Amino acid sequence: MTTVDRAHATREAILTAAERLYAEHGVLAVSNRQISEAAGQGNNTAVGYHFGTRADLVRAIARRHSAAVEELRGRMLAEVGACADLRDWVRCLVHPSTEYLAAAGRPSWFARFTAQVMTEPSLRLAVAEETLSSPALARTVDGLSRCLPELPAEVRAERSAMTRQLLIHTMAERERAVAEGGDTPRAGWREAATGLTDALVGLWLAPVTHTDEGEERP
Repeated sequence: MTTVDRAHATREAILTAAERLYAEHGVLAVSNRQISEAAGQGNNTAVGYHFGTRADLVRAIARRHSAAVEELRGRMLAEVGACADLRDWVRCLVHPSTEYLAAAGRPSWFARFTAQVMTEPSLRLAVAEETLSSPALARTVDGLSRCLPELPAEVRAERSAMTRQLLIHTMAERERAVAEGGDTPRAGWREAATGLTDALVGLWLAPVTHTDEGEERP
């Protein structure tokens, strides 16, 4: 094995170990020393040497998966016609991630890793930079936005945040249950994606309760 091959193998081992530990324990609860030991590295500075800061490592883990997810999304977008409705665009948002997780085998950690990272304000941007910059995702979000009913700006922002939370944490909870052999509401990832799509379409089409001087009115 060449020096380049050894370096690549070390990086891959670190990425795998870090993703698992971050997913199971939380990002800030895991030290570089623990990651190095889990990756089989005798040198406790291996993580810093190969990846730099914690944010750089988190970004590298996200990058490891995002290209494959976006390839799946691109294929779905190629099948979306001019008459696509809200449900079509929501499917393009949901199904690439669930299909990727279905193909990842058991156990997988990416959904739980993402959920852990998104709870840390100091690291959330690292993942967002790797995912939100995708042309396929941008096209999906744009298509979804065009199909929405007229909504106040604050309601759109609120429901965007709800969409993000529902997607991330529903997938993370299912991934955890599957890894632990527990019960899940849906039989498989495809069925889970259908449930998520139903819920998100309902969320975006839900009526808006207007307020007047702090009191709700129809």
